Amino acid sequence: MDCLELMEGIDYEVLQEGNPHRTVMGIEYDSRRIRRGYVFVCLRGTVESGVHFLKQAASDGAVMAVTQEEPTEIPEGLRVLLVEDVMRVMPVMASTYYHNPSQALYLAGVTGTNGKTTTTTLMYHIFRHAGEKTALVGTIENRIGALRLPAYNTTPQALDLQRLFRRMQDEGVKWAVMEVSSHALALHRVDALQFDIGVFTNLTLDHLDFHKTMEAYLEAKSLLFQKARIGLLNVDDPASCVIEQKADCLLYTYGLKGRGDFQARDIRMSAQGFQFSWYQGDTRLGTVAYPAPGRFNVYNVLAAASACYLAGVPEEQIMEALRMEEVMVKGRFQRLTADDGLTVIVDYAHAPDGLENVLSAIHEFVKGRVITIFGCGGDRDKSKRPVMGEIAGRNSDYCILTSDNPRTEDPLRILDEIEGGIRKTPCPYEIVEDRRAAIERGVRMACPEDVVLVAGKGHEDYQIVGRHKTHFDDVEEVQNAFKQRKNT
Repeated sequence: MDCLELMEGIDYEVLQEGNPHRTVMGIEYDSRRIRRGYVFVCLRGTVESGVHFLKQAASDGAVMAVTQEEPTEIPEGLRVLLVEDVMRVMPVMASTYYHNPSQALYLAGVTGTNGKTTTTTLMYHIFRHAGEKTALVGTIENRIGALRLPAYNTTPQALDLQRLFRRMQDEGVKWAVMEVSSHALALHRVDALQFDIGVFTNLTLDHLDFHKTMEAYLEAKSLLFQKARIGLLNVDDPASCVIEQKADCLLYTYGLKGRGDFQARDIRMSAQGFQFSWYQGDTRLGTVAYPAPGRFNVYNVLAAASACYLAGVPEEQIMEALRMEEVMVKGRFQRLTADDGLTVIVDYAHAPDGLENVLSAIHEFVKGRVITIFGCGGDRDKSKRPVMGEIAGRNSDYCILTSDNPRTEDPLRILDEIEGGIRKTPCPYEIVEDRRAAIERGVRMACPEDVVLVAGKGHEDYQIVGRHKTHFDDVEEVQNAFKQRKNT
């Protein structure tokens, strides 16, 4: 297609005509990746805006640039268009260029504060078990069938998404499941995608550094249900009522409290997992079993099973898939066991509700003490730090406060803010800034019947201190601590 065809249906002002009939060979928002025949989308950066790189883009072969800022200088021969909002325009351009690939797939999107990764991963395994080639877009990784691809954001930029969906279509994918973050919805990254079903898990305190208010956070989440054909809402979460009022799709609900189109009844919990009777209305669909405990996981499993059922997967295949060990998600209530029987749980819980859910699940089977090791990320929502400190103190027998990606903040200041919450509880605690030392300390002091929770990083394999990112994996550190425990 040429430059004119790419911009069809988009309002713009021509700042420099150039040649509108040049063939478009690609689209990029990173000036370093521009090649001959490419269109350069000038995003507004936090440090420098893309409009400052027009000259470089032109010299590298760009045939057109799209910007929302008028450049002070326009390279000769480059077609330059001015639009009102680049973030709204880029999804449309990308979808046009890649020939609307999401329309050829059954696309499911999952949004909510907690449970997105688990729910999408469960759906991915269910769809694969049903026999169709399936793709996954998420926090931990992206997958196309069995192929694993790195993930850099919970939800990638619109251009990267459309490129990924084009690849899915080319490789014969029939089902695709993706996490849809509130950032992605607010920043229009998923605007041009065609969702067959949207799932809402819950809404709790998080990301106020970006959204500023819980109302704005919920407003962003609700946008998914203005794009989907079918919606599935957690009726036990009060936010579902607001989403329902704003939704433009056919709605179903799920819940555990005797309400919802889909329900989990007769829940039976053990240290090895749980099972429940799965109902649609008054019709019993069967018994669902899952190999990990926790009431919060019951919600995730019920959401995934019900969404796949609405997509047409037979209930027998859904229940078979959920019983398999491979459905377990790395860094989500991941259980590690020492030779003497000590249990350590590694979990991504990094927000108040997530931390409380994991601690509640541990209390369902622990025989000894609960020792919690956690911190809070730097350069992120500060309001949750004392809240998480209080939650940890109320639900633990001992806490070790430590670093969790402090980034450019002073680690000790972050820990001091967490400490303000834990002081409101009678829980004894200590501060061990070095995360490796904190994990070693927690594992060393625990008795075999205790449970140690290492919370906050989950699947992440890095630690960010200042602007430096170094390898750090909680699972690896726990395993190393087990070795030291055995030798002492």
